[in-house]
Amino acid sequence: MLTTKNLECIRGEHRLFSNISFSVNPGELMFVGGPNGSGKTSLLRLLCGLSLPDSGEICWNGTDIRELCGDYRNVMTYLGHLGGIKDDLTAIENLRISSALAGCGIDEDQAADALGQMGLAGREMLPAKVLSQGQRRRVALARLLVTQTKLWILDEPLTALDIAAVDLIKGILEHNLSTGGMVIMTTHQEIAMTAATVHHLTLS
Repeated sequence: MLTTKNLECIRGEHRLFSNISFSVNPGELMFVGGPNGSGKTSLLRLLCGLSLPDSGEICWNGTDIRELCGDYRNVMTYLGHLGGIKDDLTAIENLRISSALAGCGIDEDQAADALGQMGLAGREMLPAKVLSQGQRRRVALARLLVTQTKLWILDEPLTALDIAAVDLIKGILEHNLSTGGMVIMTTHQEIAMTAATVHHLTLS
């Protein structure tokens, strides 16, 4: 279970949000919404441990994530809105490197299989710089097919995806949730989830 209590985030002289408290249990998804500049990405970065709240706490199964360090990273996958794709690397290289950095090493066959499931069969060995934005997004999202983590924190994962790809991602999310996983995500194109308990948090 991921819980937060009275989170506050200040950037410069501007308070993005304060008094944010919630919990996400196994099998639950939380959509984080709000206008541009309301702090959605900043909140996700706090939940990942990439930055620290100005006040409040974030706990995983009752323990502050700052105390868990690597143990927390081992149960969590974060995908930022930029995807982290390197132009000069192939789709397979990008997936294998990002997975290794996340502590989930995969071989070339596993990477190719995941990319094929994401609709990129035949493009695995192409450098990312020749792929469309939607294809690059699919490369980044392929990590969800190979990770062993239960908590997924996703920043605008549906950006640049067509209808077929959105349906594919929906199925991947629902499978994770049905096996006790948890998802926290921002999106401008919310999807209807039929196999999960869904919460909404709106920042203003």
